[in-house]
Amino acid sequence: MKNMQEVRIIELFAGVGGFRVGLERADKDFYKTVWANQWEPATKIQHAAMVYAARFGKDSICNLDINTVKTEDIPDHDMLVGGFPCQDYSVATTLSNSKGIEGKKGVLWWSIYRILKEKGDKMPEMVFLENVDRLLLSPAKQRGRDFAIILECLNELGYIVEWRVINAAEYAMPQKRRRTYIVGYKKDSKIATGLSSPAQWIYNDGVFAKAFPVDVPETIKEVPGLKLSSKRKDRLVDITDNFNSARLDKPFSNSGVMIDGVAYSLATIPVCNEEKATIRSIMAKDEDMKYVTEEFYIPEAQIPRWEYFKGSKREKRVRADGFEYFYTEGGMAFPDSLDSPSRTIITSEGGKSPDRCRHVIQDQTGRLRRLTPLELERLNMFPDHHTALEGVDAGKRAFLMGNALVTGDFKIDTTPIDDYPIDLARFSELGKFGTQRKGETS
Repeated sequence: MKNMQEVRIIELFAGVGGFRVGLERADKDFYKTVWANQWEPATKIQHAAMVYAARFGKDSICNLDINTVKTEDIPDHDMLVGGFPCQDYSVATTLSNSKGIEGKKGVLWWSIYRILKEKGDKMPEMVFLENVDRLLLSPAKQRGRDFAIILECLNELGYIVEWRVINAAEYAMPQKRRRTYIVGYKKDSKIATGLSSPAQWIYNDGVFAKAFPVDVPETIKEVPGLKLSSKRKDRLVDITDNFNSARLDKPFSNSGVMIDGVAYSLATIPVCNEEKATIRSIMAKDEDMKYVTEEFYIPEAQIPRWEYFKGSKREKRVRADGFEYFYTEGGMAFPDSLDSPSRTIITSEGGKSPDRCRHVIQDQTGRLRRLTPLELERLNMFPDHHTALEGVDAGKRAFLMGNALVTGDFKIDTTPIDDYPIDLARFSELGKFGTQRKGETS
């Protein structure tokens, strides 16, 4: 950043504040979140916004559909961050007056693009984004197209872009969570002035290379560039229609940089000398055991059903139309190993019924149980009890963590929940988060 005393941040699709937690933990005096937006269209009660407001202040979150928020109502900022959903980013050629972008309002990437573009001269110097790892390969019939569209959007706006697929567990974090991280910085930024060759940047000098080291070969060879589009105009449409016409299996590797509409990428191998974090390292013990209530333990009568869901299968099944087929599925550990990082936690983690994807551990009592909300928070490296709030039950807390990101760099906080500083007085209007609709103001 250009001689900044602080970096003003807006957080889009904020959830319960993963980006904010991570950045403020890195340097609370330097990274200042000035505005955030969280809106869940399919949910009447806005639990994530409720938690965000409780943690960071009632006025810290805009609980409106981002498509209805005017850019002029969003504070000027130096960095835009957000974990946007993975959707179809294609641009339709048949839509009038917009080259198809207006027709994609339901696709939240275009909200990011719109805000950046409409900020004009006040466009932020940096963007920092997160998405699922399969973004680099979507859609299946035109691999890499969606990611190429995102890269071209940022190129059009004057950004250089880096990306890296990072598995948190490979950098000593307690969860195997693979995500695509994207950093864009303006071509006239201080970061861009130090840009070396693409390969050197990916291996040694770039933003990700410094934060997440990789194995560097003795001889660094230049990596060939991939032009996102061959056209001067309507590049987004051209990418939609023609990207990866050669049907490359992997047009983008797990690490790369995009400069002036040309993508350079290569496969990197993570390097981390820290001791791996494990499920055991985040498990409740001592005073924390008071949060492990009976509801989390698996009744003896249910264990065979859990074993069935976790086990390997080859079963003959019949469809409604009478067609017979064999359903096959590999087995998985039951219970989960305490001496390894956890599998990726997902939004269904909090249910009580037997399920293949839910974690089951054998704790110090010798009994089998599900993970508690406190332990799920620790797997994402959030502060203890971050999602503990009246009106947010254990299942919903698990859902919120399934939607969250791994924030990194934390130590377990042993502060009892009763002493955790939740200022409910500043958040006395909880009900508004269940009633706001498009067009209403906060």
